[in-house]
Amino acid sequence: MPPSTKAKSQLAVAGPDQTGAPALTLEDRISLEMCKFISSANFFNAQAAEKVGLGPTDLQMIHILHLYGPSTPSQLGERTGLSSGGVTVALDRLEKAGFIRRRPNPKDRRSLLVALVPSALGKLKGLFEGVQARGRRLLASLPERDLEVVLRFFEAMNAEPLDRESRHK
Repeated sequence: MPPSTKAKSQLAVAGPDQTGAPALTLEDRISLEMCKFISSANFFNAQAAEKVGLGPTDLQMIHILHLYGPSTPSQLGERTGLSSGGVTVALDRLEKAGFIRRRPNPKDRRSLLVALVPSALGKLKGLFEGVQARGRRLLASLPERDLEVVLRFFEAMNAEPLDRESRHK
């Protein structure tokens, strides 16, 4: 971060808080709010999965397939960080529950493509409508220049896997 921006963020929150603890920098406060959001989202997803008889990993696999479209098991492993065995077990559960279909990959006869069953997604639609509407409402309250900053931040965060550093240690 450029020094001028860093100084501004520290100035914006400089000085101890009312408990006497040192004030957090703007970056610290954003990081804290991200952690709160991620924690809340994890529990929300776990509860949503339970409501439709799935586990949290199964629901995350559905999210990945919804975001990226039909994928090979190898691609799902790369996107989720699951081992090939973990991907297979999750896909077996999802296939048994009627959420996915496996079919031959037309680009590579040695592999399969995994695709969502659109009619099965109706079971999930109602679970996420409220949170999606809330997110859109909050985003609509921001000026376009702020939305561009938010978008750049998330694009940068999504540019590489979260655990990239731990994979190289």
